[in-house]
Amino acid sequence: MDHLFAILGLVIFVTLFWQHRRQAEFAKGAIQRHCKQLDLQVVSISSGSHKIRYPNGKWGWHTVFAFEFSALGDDCYHGELTMQGLRMTHFHTQPHRM
Repeated sequence: MDHLFAILGLVIFVTLFWQHRRQAEFAKGAIQRHCKQLDLQVVSISSGSHKIRYPNGKWGWHTVFAFEFSALGDDCYHGELTMQGLRMTHFHTQPHRM
């Protein structure tokens, strides 16, 4: 019985890890497309942090990916992408020079 729980735990862990990697790859592509539309250069993208509560106080499991971008090449600004599963729910970019 112990082996069954260990196998079940391993399967759940691998599934969650695989799902997070899939979400991270989707977020990376979405951030790059969004920055290309705005004529911005992506500097870096950090792994997402999972949260249970939205900033407005509503409950809901979501992941926030932070990224840095440059408008002119010599500056750096911060942005965030909020995702629920594989669905983008909110993009936020700091005001930047054009």
